[in-house]
Amino acid sequence: MEIVLQNLTKKFPSQDRKKKEEVVAVDNFNFVIPDGKLIGLLGPSGCGKSTTLNLISGLQKPTSGRILFGNEDVTKLPPEYRGIGLVFQNYALYPHLTVRKNITFPLENRKGRERLTKAQMNEMADEVAKLVQIDGLMERRPGELSGGQQQRVAIARALVKRPKVLLLDEPLSNLDARLRLQTRDEIRRIQRETGITTIFVTHDQDEAMSISDQIVVMKEGVVQQTGKPQEVYDSPANLFVAKFLGTPPINVFEGRVQSGQLYIGKDAVLDCSARSDQDVWVGIRPEGFALREDGPFCCELGGVEVMGRDISVLSRNPASVNPMVRSIIGAGSSVDTSSPTIRFALRPGKVFLFDKKTEARI
Repeated sequence: MEIVLQNLTKKFPSQDRKKKEEVVAVDNFNFVIPDGKLIGLLGPSGCGKSTTLNLISGLQKPTSGRILFGNEDVTKLPPEYRGIGLVFQNYALYPHLTVRKNITFPLENRKGRERLTKAQMNEMADEVAKLVQIDGLMERRPGELSGGQQQRVAIARALVKRPKVLLLDEPLSNLDARLRLQTRDEIRRIQRETGITTIFVTHDQDEAMSISDQIVVMKEGVVQQTGKPQEVYDSPANLFVAKFLGTPPINVFEGRVQSGQLYIGKDAVLDCSARSDQDVWVGIRPEGFALREDGPFCCELGGVEVMGRDISVLSRNPASVNPMVRSIIGAGSSVDTSSPTIRFALRPGKVFLFDKKTEARI
């Protein structure tokens, strides 16, 4: 099912009685979600991603704009008629019901021609239980399950209705780190096997980048950038996107372009002949540093962390926005920890320049 969002806007009344201005949660959102793809809505808390999901589901009505499922305008259609499956951050399982009863619950309210027999409901429950790999837990109750198993039950309950669209709102937030990794892989597998158009809301950029076909990065209700995860990472549209994506995060410096050279502090670190003279923000990914004794970029050495396959070098530079500069180099590299300074060459493909005022990529 292709989903089209046209000029989608949602405003809420201000909670401040002295200010009458409305709060814009989603601002003129335009996007086409291709049929059968998994899209990640990504951004910090309060950016409008969950509101966007609620608008698509019908739980909230837009202030303006349209929502289309295929060629059908569903903007004013109630949630129960949109053919959606919803999975929330809290699993919302019925504690007194078995796993089987929790899964079949949405089917029991069907009436008329859509009414199902108990055998049909059990058959559909068994089918989705095998898909999410909980078919051996059908007679247990939620209190007897782990957090990851409960999340799978919630997904199975959403899938048993055979929805056209699956909506996941922060579905992994309540899981520990290992379960989150395992469950996000399961979500990706399930989505690929079913082919259901899926929208995944998260503030965790690792989650979004690892399982999404495309990501939508949002800030204060406005779409900042859309695209394939690696493309957005490799070519951020602005400083916000560059800072939001990446673990460890990007290093940001105050810099300037002067006489065809990029300067960070007093160091001329890269050729920049294609740019005009100006002050800039310089973003350097942690993997953008190459250890070199005669490297043009000099920092004060702070420490070294060995992380198995990589070495993380912590250093300081007066032009850095953050207290520490983090550089990731190969484990085969040797760092002279007795030296007070360390020098790097920079990898041009990992260095980004941003306008000092607008913060747009230049």
